[in-house]
Amino acid sequence: MVQAYILINCNSGMAGKAAKKMSKLAGVRQVHVVTGLHDIVALVESRDLTSLASSIVGKIQKVEGVGKTVTMICVQV
Repeated sequence: MVQAYILINCNSGMAGKAAKKMSKLAGVRQVHVVTGLHDIVALVESRDLTSLASSIVGKIQKVEGVGKTVTMICVQV
């Protein structure tokens, strides 16, 4: 299982609506609207890196209001 935090920038005034839609997507475990440089932080789980990329590009980035994403993949140290 691969986990990643996705930092999301939204178009003005769209963070709440985008977060609500995102929370219903398969593999999205948590979604929070936040303050600071980004508008939303989401925790996403996938079975592998390929399916993670598909979820980000094929689902999260297509949510209305989403502008830019930054992906931080969780690693074991």
